[in-house]
Amino acid sequence: MNRPLVGVIAVVCHRDRVVLVQRGKQPSAGMWGFPGGHLELGETALQAAVRELHEETGVAALPLEYLTNVDVILRNDDGEIAHQYLLVAVLCEYQKGTPTPADDAEQAIWMPVNDLDSCGLPLLDRVADVACMAQARLRDRSPSPSAANT
Repeated sequence: MNRPLVGVIAVVCHRDRVVLVQRGKQPSAGMWGFPGGHLELGETALQAAVRELHEETGVAALPLEYLTNVDVILRNDDGEIAHQYLLVAVLCEYQKGTPTPADDAEQAIWMPVNDLDSCGLPLLDRVADVACMAQARLRDRSPSPSAANT
């Protein structure tokens, strides 16, 4: 590989849980993270996130906003860079569906955000941080109960 690749991850929180998939292919086979993949020519990161989410889990969501970026640099046993990605994390609003593994996913689940640090699953870097960031952003976007009654 001679240059970094751009990918997307779909961050879907619903009822204090987040959709996670267990990767079925390299790189990072067996690891748990957000559904995602490569951008296709002509699509935005927002479009790619919901497409990848649906392809990998069957869950439908609306893209809300760009959440953050995640740098992924994977090295081989000799310390040389084997893969490098810039992942664009997209905050998505859950619409419907039950996570069911498909495409590149071995497993797909709803995981309580508060359990990410203690769940025992081999998580990819920054999964817990990004999930907490998404949950906080969704709280900020929601009108407060008192505002809804005015």
